[in-house]
Amino acid sequence: MNLFQEVDFTGHSGDQLHWKIECDALSDSDWKCLARMISELEHRPFQSAIGIPRGGVKLGVYLDEYGTGNPKHPYLICDDVLTTGGSMNEYRDKYFSKHETFGWVVWNRGGEAAYHWVNSLFSMPYNSKEYGTVHMVGIGNGKNKDKI
Repeated sequence: MNLFQEVDFTGHSGDQLHWKIECDALSDSDWKCLARMISELEHRPFQSAIGIPRGGVKLGVYLDEYGTGNPKHPYLICDDVLTTGGSMNEYRDKYFSKHETFGWVVWNRGGEAAYHWVNSLFSMPYNSKEYGTVHMVGIGNGKNKDKI
């Protein structure tokens, strides 16, 4: 199975997409390493990591090893690939609306809707109706995330 696949499919948002990142191609050791990479970048404590079914479950399991278990800390919501940000927002709103959260994904295909609360290991350029091709967003340490 290839990680990157040229295939037409309908994304969670209903958009027609022409290529995908097939994270089922990743091994458990890949997921463990990706979780370690995130843990070295994320300095905020979190009580538990929750992976969005189906793509984020393995990442959540490995990220949870870095959780504090402290109910005073926020939850970390994670997923494998973010395309529009809709599924991250929906999951947070449905299950964690009364809790403090922040998010991580491995790949961001251009999810403008979740940039204010979701970080990504790898962000790809994307086409924005408002700005054209966007190459990089949110440079810095997160202190000015409202200034994208």
